[in-house]
Amino acid sequence: MGSVKDLVVLKEPSEKPGLGRFIFSNRYSVFDYGEMPDKIEDKGRALCMVTAHFFEKLEEAGIATHYLGLVEGGKVRRFDEVENAVNEMEVKLVRVIKPKNGDYSIFKTLKGNFLVPLEIIYRNSIPEGSSLLRRIERGEAKPEDFGLTKIEAGMRLERPIVDFSTKLEDVDRYLSHPEAKEISGLSDGEFEALKELVVKVDEIITREVSKVGLINEDGKIEVALDDERNLIVVDAVGTPDECRFSFDGFEVSKELLRKYYRKTEWYGKVRELKGQEGWREAVGSPPPLPAEIREGVSNLYRAFCNEVTGRKFFDAPKLKEVVSQLKEVLE
Repeated sequence: MGSVKDLVVLKEPSEKPGLGRFIFSNRYSVFDYGEMPDKIEDKGRALCMVTAHFFEKLEEAGIATHYLGLVEGGKVRRFDEVENAVNEMEVKLVRVIKPKNGDYSIFKTLKGNFLVPLEIIYRNSIPEGSSLLRRIERGEAKPEDFGLTKIEAGMRLERPIVDFSTKLEDVDRYLSHPEAKEISGLSDGEFEALKELVVKVDEIITREVSKVGLINEDGKIEVALDDERNLIVVDAVGTPDECRFSFDGFEVSKELLRKYYRKTEWYGKVRELKGQEGWREAVGSPPPLPAEIREGVSNLYRAFCNEVTGRKFFDAPKLKEVVSQLKEVLE
């Protein structure tokens, strides 16, 4: 299905939901490159369990999702019913319809059961290295677009900013709210409900991770319209791949891997060529991760899963110890 998850289709989706299973892998991807050369041990199982945990928390709050359960021993079970961490999840499937040559007009004709072609982003703070800062520097966005008079590194926001990017293009690009609404195929009311939904999801993630000392800096969700045009949360949610968390001021997310690669010659080629035709082949193979970083990030996923879900699925050090070890290696 993608660079980090596989999809088994049990029943094809149409205007009615299909049925499928996500297989969460140990692969990872950065900078839209695709599959990287290393595997992060236990990453797939950790992300699967965290996603299930959050999907069930969303359901408790009355938020609809496409989640049906975890697959253990060939049976579909709820989070509390599984004995061990698994990497397989059963979900309702919606149609994924890609725009042709940038033409999104088809989304205005669809009745339901399709992926909204947006990544919906919430921002609770503006950490160093935020893409929003770079967009403001380049004049692609301004604070007033988000109801603010200034946006600067290190800001904690009183209310979350809602931001949008494309989801189904070769390289994601950020969108203004009018652009996002235009390509989404949503009505005015549906688009407002979408913005309210991401804030509710943000609040639930923030509440859950704060219990173990994590700060929810920003994150993204994906949303679909079901066959009755109700908004539902899909894909994965609340993981270090979808969100940027911090612990004692240290990054707890996939951003750690991006930071490592930004110091390499390979990333220089990515910056130069990304978006051009055949850019992935042109930049060549990324260098492998050093063993201590690979193992440290693996432990980060394990510890995050143990502590956020409240179940010790993995034999891993405490999150505080993992963060301390990674600080020594990376800083």
